Amino acid sequence: MHNIENLNGLDLLSSAVIILDRTRHIQYVNSAAEGMLGFSLKVLKNQRLKQLFLNGEELDSICRDVLMHETVEIGRDIVLHRLAKRPLTVHAVVKAFDAPFNGLLIEMRGNVQRIRQDKESHLVNQNQANMEMVRNLAHEIKNPLGGIKGAAQLLELEVPEAHRKSLMEYTQVIIKETDRLQNLVDRMLIPHKRVHIVDDINIHEVTEQVRSIVLAEFPKGLEIRRDYDPSLPEVTANKEQLIQAVLNIAENAAHALIPQMEKGEARLTFKTRVARRVGIAGIHYKLALSLSIIDNGPGIPADLMETIFFPLISGKEGGSGLGLPLSQTLIQKHGGLIECDSVPGRTEFLIRLPLSKYK
Repeated sequence: MHNIENLNGLDLLSSAVIILDRTRHIQYVNSAAEGMLGFSLKVLKNQRLKQLFLNGEELDSICRDVLMHETVEIGRDIVLHRLAKRPLTVHAVVKAFDAPFNGLLIEMRGNVQRIRQDKESHLVNQNQANMEMVRNLAHEIKNPLGGIKGAAQLLELEVPEAHRKSLMEYTQVIIKETDRLQNLVDRMLIPHKRVHIVDDINIHEVTEQVRSIVLAEFPKGLEIRRDYDPSLPEVTANKEQLIQAVLNIAENAAHALIPQMEKGEARLTFKTRVARRVGIAGIHYKLALSLSIIDNGPGIPADLMETIFFPLISGKEGGSGLGLPLSQTLIQKHGGLIECDSVPGRTEFLIRLPLSKYK
């Protein structure tokens, strides 16, 4: 009888460990593997590993190669697809394992770099598709708006004097609402209308201007901290567009902090650093600029996290849902990307911009 107790020390590992016998049936999994696979050892024991995945034959083939050729180990990046669950992107190492099963040991670690690249690619493609849809929608709305406003203004001139006061109230509603929609449409078209004039700028000029604007809008109860790296090189960018991108994020954060402002506990932090050997949207740079906008608010609800960069979706009452998608578009025009991580008490928007001179 195999002594499973000797393997309990594997539960201390953060990587998933699976042990198979020579027929490639599961004999042991550690706690990390139970968490990764979503099943307990009791359920998994004696199952064929390849049956856990829709493309399990690929991993099973690696196991056969190690057994047949007595290879010390084989390591490979692999995406394991599962029914009704997210695929697992892992780096799997398969090695011969003598005791206690005279079979195989498989160690699987989440492939952080691959996951990050896939996430970045998804963000870029998603934002491009969304903003193209918004741009087309904006153009479709813009044309009839002028006609509606013009008709309302002409109608005002035709209103009989006796009814002017009462009826003009309605025409003014039409005119004001068309103006509001026109402003919304103009915001949708901002990234497509502006000329992309670039210059070498200091990112702290951008954050300081945003800081002044936000403090003017929220003068009481909000502390904005600076955590700057003064050695940062200049970035080649459109200053106006960077200000708009950072301001959209900072204003969203400030609105989320209103309950904390009432207690005098609201805190917003601008943090800048140099990132070395970093990949952004599949392109590798020797140096990149990292700008974090961090708040101590309630956090973004989990059901909104996957859609915060979608246009017209907002967690703020009365919000247009355009601020974050526009920021993402403006940053992507500079070859950068915005990512978000949020838990109650800490939300961080991370802007990464390539320092192209150091590519």
